[in-house]
Amino acid sequence: MKLSTLLITAFAILSASLASAQIEFKGKEGPGKGKKIVLIAGDEEYRSEEVMPMLAKMLAETHGFDCTVIFSINPTTGDIDPNTANNNPGLEALDNADLCITLLRFRAWPDDQMKHFADYIAAGKPIIGLRTSTHAFNGLKGTYESFNKFGKNVLGEQWVSHWGKHKSEATLGIMEDAAKSDPIMRGVTNIFGDTDVYEAYPPADAKILVRGQVLKGMTADSGAADYPKKRSTDKMEQGINSPMMPVIWTRENKNENGKINKVLNTTMASASDLKNEDLRRVIINGAYLFTGLEVPAKANVDIIGDYAASFYGFNSFIKGKKPADYAK
Repeated sequence: MKLSTLLITAFAILSASLASAQIEFKGKEGPGKGKKIVLIAGDEEYRSEEVMPMLAKMLAETHGFDCTVIFSINPTTGDIDPNTANNNPGLEALDNADLCITLLRFRAWPDDQMKHFADYIAAGKPIIGLRTSTHAFNGLKGTYESFNKFGKNVLGEQWVSHWGKHKSEATLGIMEDAAKSDPIMRGVTNIFGDTDVYEAYPPADAKILVRGQVLKGMTADSGAADYPKKRSTDKMEQGINSPMMPVIWTRENKNENGKINKVLNTTMASASDLKNEDLRRVIINGAYLFTGLEVPAKANVDIIGDYAASFYGFNSFIKGKKPADYAK
């Protein structure tokens, strides 16, 4: 076989492999027409593989954005496998993206994949981080080792602790008075999630939009918890809700190139959290704002198609799924 034929064959195999490892949602008519959003799923616990296709469908079909969803893929089976921390093929899509949305946890991508994410950040493009994206990377060495602190350095916080009791104390979002006029909170009145509040101390340059009230139970009407808790930072004791921890904030990160990444971060947004309409609306509002569009008075955030919204937990992902299964 001629070399040229071999190269063409190899390229065809690579292209087919890449196409099967991600899904695309072409934007319909809407304000986002011509804007591209890349959504990266890669966590073991909070069902990012369900979250990102749901958001992408909504962003494309209702709001007009072109969306690409990238998954953690088992290289042997081609299945979505959140436990495969070192393979998210398709990150090349970031090269011409207008916005990136992540739900990542302790990923260790190889340099050829990591480069596209690092270049995106270096270019000063915006990012929306969900839940465990505060600890998106771990174990990176060499060129991209600094990204092990991506949460702290870019989003504004890293993993600290479960502040509320995991799987038994849910979160009620309490909007800051100063945030009520913020465009990201437009049309938002009622935020609840069944994940617990994370301990978090965003930097002084962050604008806190919502704080998380630790609840006594797992429903929105459980009532506020009231007991003392020691902070991880200084071991000082405070009431569990005095003050409440930030759960949604924005900031502008000045990166090493001197460029600014606009950041929206929430320590909420598991698949089950996002059954909440207004939490979805925060993310959609962020997508509008960060792509230079006017945020609607009350963005349509109706879920389109199938959405399992599985409860969170390790190894509880639906086995044997290919990316195409989430395009329905």
